[in-house]
Amino acid sequence: MTDAFSPENAERFEAALRRFDEENARDPNKEVVNGVEQPRELVYAERLTEWVLRLRPDASEVLRLAARCQHLCRWMIPRESYPMTKAGYLKWRQKLKEFHAEKSGAILREAGYPEETVQRVQALNLKKNASTDPEMQVLEDALCLVFLQYQLADLAAKSTEEKVVNALRKSWEKMSPAGRAEALKLCYGARERELIEKAVGNLP
Repeated sequence: MTDAFSPENAERFEAALRRFDEENARDPNKEVVNGVEQPRELVYAERLTEWVLRLRPDASEVLRLAARCQHLCRWMIPRESYPMTKAGYLKWRQKLKEFHAEKSGAILREAGYPEETVQRVQALNLKKNASTDPEMQVLEDALCLVFLQYQLADLAAKSTEEKVVNALRKSWEKMSPAGRAEALKLCYGARERELIEKAVGNLP
C-alpha cells in the first residue's frame, strides 16, 4: 500500500484484506518463494496486488480489494472437476469467476462494506464491462503481468509451443499499451523470449 492511500474506513479495509488472506492461506498447494513454501493463492494475491499498485499507485479502495480476492480459494474448484475439453474449460472459468465473486461478497459484507461496494468488487471479479471499465483494464493488465513474470516459464516447460504461443497472443490482446510497456521491461529466459516473439513480434 502507498502512503497516500487512505481508505474510507481503515479498520474495515484491513479486516477485509485479512480475511481474504486467511482464506487463501488455506490453499494446500504450495509455491516456493525465496526458499520458503507458501500457500499458492496467497502468493498470487500478493503478486496481483503488487502489480495493480505498480500500474496504479493511486488505485481505489475497490480496485485494491478486487486484486486481493480475484482468485479467492481457487483450489476449491479444480480444473479436473469439469470435462477436459475447450467447452469444459470455459465452463470451469465461468464457474470460478462466480465462485470468487460469491466468496468475496460474503467477506466484504461480513467486514461491513455497503452493498454498492460489494457489487463493484464482484463486477471486477466477474470481469464485467472489461472493454469500457478503466479499473477492469488495470486488473486485466496485472493478471497478464503476473502470468508473464511468474508463470510463463513453467507453462513453456510443460506445454506445447502452440499452446503457449496461443496463450501469449490472448494475453497480449487483453493488455493496454501501458500493460504491454511493462511486459516489455520484464526479464525473460531465452526460451520464453523466443515464444513471446513468435506470438507478438520482435521484442526490443
